Amino acid sequence: MNCVCLIGRICRDIEMRGEVARYTLAVDRKYKKEGQPDADFLNVVAFGKSAEFAQKYFHKGMKVSVVGRIQTGSYTNKDGQKIYTTDIIVEEQGFCESKASESEPKENDGDFMDISEASKSEMPF
Repeated sequence: MNCVCLIGRICRDIEMRGEVARYTLAVDRKYKKEGQPDADFLNVVAFGKSAEFAQKYFHKGMKVSVVGRIQTGSYTNKDGQKIYTTDIIVEEQGFCESKASESEPKENDGDFMDISEASKSEMPF
């Protein structure tokens, strides 16, 4: 089964070409070794309605979730070198933080909201 579930921050604004949206997602690594990168930068591709949604609502710095599949490919560049690609093809995507939390500094930098600190208006239930 080819299934990927990611949470990360968008590195650059969405690039649209026709009905295809492309963006890069920075996904933090759980364990960090000295001298190694702290995050993986993954190419994400959305088609059709998913592309329109990403272009309309996503922007650089936003924390989002992506569920999809890995797709590999290759092409030959203008210098005759074969270039290999790996993309995440979107099946589902969504927001991981409220609009208000994007502009406000947070004390807790974790992925989950501390219920004791959340206002009732932010609670999903």
